[in-house]
Amino acid sequence: MTDYTALRTTMVDTQVRPSDVTKYTVIEAMLSIPREAFVPRDCRDAAYVGEHIALGGKRVILDPRTLAKMLDGLDIQKDELVLDIGAGLGYSTAVIARMAEAVIAVEDDEDRAAEAQNLLAEQGVDNAVIHTGALTDGAAEHGPYDVIVVQGGVEFLPDSLTSQLKEGGRMVTLFVEGALGVVRIGYKIDGEINWRFAFNAGAPVLPGFEKHHAFEL
Repeated sequence: MTDYTALRTTMVDTQVRPSDVTKYTVIEAMLSIPREAFVPRDCRDAAYVGEHIALGGKRVILDPRTLAKMLDGLDIQKDELVLDIGAGLGYSTAVIARMAEAVIAVEDDEDRAAEAQNLLAEQGVDNAVIHTGALTDGAAEHGPYDVIVVQGGVEFLPDSLTSQLKEGGRMVTLFVEGALGVVRIGYKIDGEINWRFAFNAGAPVLPGFEKHHAFEL
């Protein structure tokens, strides 16, 4: 029988801590949340490898290092409301919920959203809700948010999403620029997002976040 607790500890010790992740809240959350419960059943044996896990349709669960470094840079506080874009089956939402007051997660697939909500309930995560809708729309009715986390690559960010961030709030995004991926943390100051480099990583571009190229003859 697979010892998932041991695998989880190994994941943190070999993938998270060596990646300059130092926030206790991040480490504690990733040690506590059973990642294997939030991946497709046929992927459970690969739940703790250092790679993205495919969900289909160019969607993935971000690898542990990338997610941990994103959350470490954000320094989420216990009194904050977080918007989690592209929740998948709810793993990132469950991790963030250990750190925040509440999480509103957005998933664009109805069946996946329903499964994620059930999995969160099974794990006793009672401060997170899965909202079904276009990822680019966010969930304005529950905002504004102290923190926004985007669980995948983007080529552009729509105003419909960034406008849901509180003044003084912050968000983390993986910008796909050609073959490169750059994670930046943005701080909302005087209504504008000011971006700072965090680290390099890669992930597929989320649906709706593609850059539309003008047709040329």
